[in-house]
Amino acid sequence: MMSVRLLAFCLLSVVTMLVTGCAGKSGTVQPQELTDAKPVADKAPSPTPSSRPETPPDELLDPFASADEGAGEEYDPWEPMNSNIFEFNRQVDRFILKPVAKGYNFVVPDLVQVGIGNIFSNLRFAPRFLNNVFQGKVKGAGIEVGRFLINSTVGLAGFFDLATKIDLVTPEEDFGQTLGFYGVKPGPYLVLPLLPPFTVRDFTGYVGDIFLNPINWLAVPIIEVKNVPSIIAHKNRMTSSIIQTGSRAGEIVNIRSRNLEKYQGVEEATLDLYTAVRNAYLQTRAKAIRE
Repeated sequence: MMSVRLLAFCLLSVVTMLVTGCAGKSGTVQPQELTDAKPVADKAPSPTPSSRPETPPDELLDPFASADEGAGEEYDPWEPMNSNIFEFNRQVDRFILKPVAKGYNFVVPDLVQVGIGNIFSNLRFAPRFLNNVFQGKVKGAGIEVGRFLINSTVGLAGFFDLATKIDLVTPEEDFGQTLGFYGVKPGPYLVLPLLPPFTVRDFTGYVGDIFLNPINWLAVPIIEVKNVPSIIAHKNRMTSSIIQTGSRAGEIVNIRSRNLEKYQGVEEATLDLYTAVRNAYLQTRAKAIRE
């Protein structure tokens, strides 16, 4: 039985992630892709951090390309609603997340911020591994196992991403990409309050990845499965909710802190951030599914 906490987690887990890409998800827009993309009519998309290597220069994406140039299906029938929610998310970032991130950045050293980001990425090993398996990507699944073992042991619970330093890397896979792999169309572009951008397919995948992460039902359960025990008992719902919400909020602040200058530059350089973010997101997702 799925607890009501799952719905709350969907809304709070990436609170004020705003116009950045997800969680911990793969398929997000990388900072280098956005800052190095060719400028077009004062537009620039929003950056999203990642603990994985950025896209090589010869593979940079153009967030202003049209659909037939590789940006994916620019299907946005809900644009009036989406743009209003997008603006709401920007204001939450402006008045809440950004000030908190500035204070956090002043106190926490860069090395620690990178390590914290690596730990959160390491904890999402299971969904990445399973989605490689679902897509028949045996090599990718094996690399994910190797990354997890190395980073969890020698890398001190993932604080140090030693696997990347020895070139043990593979594109991140999520359930939205798995659905695309099997031919599910992206559907309309979707912007939700306090969440990153999606298509309808990718939002379904986002929820699916919550279920695929055993932490969410075996360790700190937000999903209750009958007769399946967990480290924190299901009856201790408040404890699970505090840990889940607190850790996710901490990760978001950490991500925002690491991208203060990049985000500021992007925001100041564009008059049409909504369109730029949408196109960059759709293009990035289309590329991730092709790979």
